[in-house]
Amino acid sequence: MTPLLKRKFLQVLMTIALSISTSGTLLFSTTSQAATGTIETADYSKILQEERAWAGLSTKTLRVGDVVWSYSEGGQANKPTILLIHGLASSRDSWNQVARSLTPYYHVIIPDLPSTGSTQVPANFDLSVPNVTEQLRRFVEAAHIQNNLNIAGHSLGGSIAMFYASQYPFDTQSLALISTGGLFQSNNTNYLKNPVYLKQLIVSQAGDLDFVYRKVMYNPPFIPSIIKKEQERLLISQAQETSKIINQLNELNKLYTPQSFAKMIRNIEAPTLIIWGKQDQIVNVEVAQELKSTLKHAETPVILNNVGHVPILEAPERVVESYLAFLNQTQLQKNSLSDQKSNK
Repeated sequence: MTPLLKRKFLQVLMTIALSISTSGTLLFSTTSQAATGTIETADYSKILQEERAWAGLSTKTLRVGDVVWSYSEGGQANKPTILLIHGLASSRDSWNQVARSLTPYYHVIIPDLPSTGSTQVPANFDLSVPNVTEQLRRFVEAAHIQNNLNIAGHSLGGSIAMFYASQYPFDTQSLALISTGGLFQSNNTNYLKNPVYLKQLIVSQAGDLDFVYRKVMYNPPFIPSIIKKEQERLLISQAQETSKIINQLNELNKLYTPQSFAKMIRNIEAPTLIIWGKQDQIVNVEVAQELKSTLKHAETPVILNNVGHVPILEAPERVVESYLAFLNQTQLQKNSLSDQKSNK
């Protein structure tokens, strides 16, 4: 699905247009159309393509078993690899603004998770977090990026990132958790206590998107109405799949208690960065400190004021500032389990 584009969306398009001379005419034309409300669906697709290019990313596909993964890749392959995992009702494009600051220094991979974006799965595919995590591991192995992998996840993507790092501690170099969902003692929102409430945030008809914006972001960005309509249309088209994912989150709540969930994430050995929006209405900010207390090697949480549940879109510059500093620090650290792995 489409990203929630940033407040200064039109200025970003102008920046892209100035930096990519070969397609400048198209982009200036598209920007003008967006401003006047005459943009067409085809142009919106081009905007996303150019936004990825602006971030130093290109689109690729990889079939692994029954899943045809669509993903963005950027940076040099010989650099340390970062795997960015998006959240519920989102797509790889939600990371574009963050990725732009990462691709000059790191090898960046951002997949569309199964049944979201352009990744194709069979009918009745198991969308449970454990299975999606296993499928993600198969993708990582097929892409040959499993060694010393840096993983960052937002919201549901953070839950998947924790499952991955817990199950594959030998290979996880670092972990970043941004407004992450899960089962926690300090949960105090209905969305965490009972994931069925998340269905209130499904965009299923015209007008729903404005309500969702107000819930998930502290200060929703300005988006030209014609682009918002296109976002809404795409979200509506995937509402059924989003509902299935939420059903699986509800099942996860039946399988785990906060105590057993904490036991699972205590297996994580990787140094961990925690970033949270102070005004998060979906996953309350107190969870950040609980994660700090539970994880073995967690940094003091970075709490962003005047930010809601989507820091990667509401405050990408502040996210990147903390994440780059954390990455620079952790790349020199040796995985405490690497010797055990090499001896197996």
